Amino acid sequence: MPLFSAGPFHSAEARGPLPPGRALRRLERRLYAYAALKDLVLLYPVYALLFAGHGLSTAQISSLFVVWSVTGVVAEVPSGVWADTVSRRSALVAGALLTGAGFGLWVAVPSYAAFAAGFVLWGLGGALGSGALEALVYEELEQLGATDRYAGLTGRAAALSTVATAVATAAAAPVFAAGGFTALGAASTAACLLCAVAAAALPERRGGPAGFADGDARVDDDTDGAAGGGYGATLRAGLGEIRRIPAVRYAVLAVIVLTTVWGSLDEYVPLLAAATGTAVGGVPLLVLVVYAGVAVGGVLAGRARRWSAGATAALLAGAALLMAAGALSGSALGFALLAPAFLVFQLTDVVADTRLQESLTGRARATVTSLAGLGTELTTLLVYGVYGAASGHAGHGTLFALFAVPYAVFAAALAVRARR
Repeated sequence: MPLFSAGPFHSAEARGPLPPGRALRRLERRLYAYAALKDLVLLYPVYALLFAGHGLSTAQISSLFVVWSVTGVVAEVPSGVWADTVSRRSALVAGALLTGAGFGLWVAVPSYAAFAAGFVLWGLGGALGSGALEALVYEELEQLGATDRYAGLTGRAAALSTVATAVATAAAAPVFAAGGFTALGAASTAACLLCAVAAAALPERRGGPAGFADGDARVDDDTDGAAGGGYGATLRAGLGEIRRIPAVRYAVLAVIVLTTVWGSLDEYVPLLAAATGTAVGGVPLLVLVVYAGVAVGGVLAGRARRWSAGATAALLAGAALLMAAGALSGSALGFALLAPAFLVFQLTDVVADTRLQESLTGRARATVTSLAGLGTELTTLLVYGVYGAASGHAGHGTLFALFAVPYAVFAAALAVRARR
């Protein structure tokens, strides 16, 4: 049984079985609320300044990022297995609460130890949400006979998360002026608590009829262990799906490749903007242009799911060229090319996740998704390492252009696969 009941969120009218259409709309609203609140964190744009303001050196700040990354890598797969064996919804609630606790710790007792502990909590929270959300949403749609809505639904949720990040970035300055880092920390913690409430309101039921009562949002008894046992059996089941089913292996690889590069480069977009000679005050505007592209990509993902592999390959190759050209231009105008490139990357990212969910047939859905997430985490660390090592020999524009190559290679492989 899940650790958190959804009782407070269900009205009397929801006690009987919901028609599939109404249940779908309710799932959409609650997923959108969760997605928006998850990234409405006002500390995002300034937490490095919080650390520096309390005497941490650049090396110490970098070590905190390492703590964060390592925590995510270590917890990624165990959290996915836990979500499959216990409850996906409980994992999402716990993840939001742990993340909020980390932010609160930062401003309550600011010190290196507290910052490190906060990153551990944040890393655990992120791992708990990775895999669990995709599995929960896909299986709820499966119950409603609406899995064809998965790409559009998760794409719009991703777009809302991007918009929430932009809103939080814009709100950080006035809130900081009013109450400093304490106010930013309080607002960020409050957003995480509200996110936990939204997560607790998500339905969760595996197996059974398409119509269901929202008050009956539970994990059925026949899913104990998800794959017919406990932790070990669930993990073996997830690994077995990847080993036995070629479509699953390919989908996992696609998720890793398509997610890692642009997700890593996103951290360097402000530096690329500054390298164009744009004044510091104008850098956020250029970053916002890229965010807009990412948001639109999420909205369009539902349509892209129906495109052929050949069309997707051509689009991805074009995006790689746009990113290289925009980055190498050395001009702020180049961001007009960068935005549609990131639009395509987000779009294909969502489609790749959709293909992965569609290829899975067992009950270890969150486990397999978390295994893909582990591959993404490890490859992201590799990208960061390569980018950092090469930054002493090449500018940001050149590095962005070089990292367009994996997309071009993947597009070529996808085109070959489509012809076969």
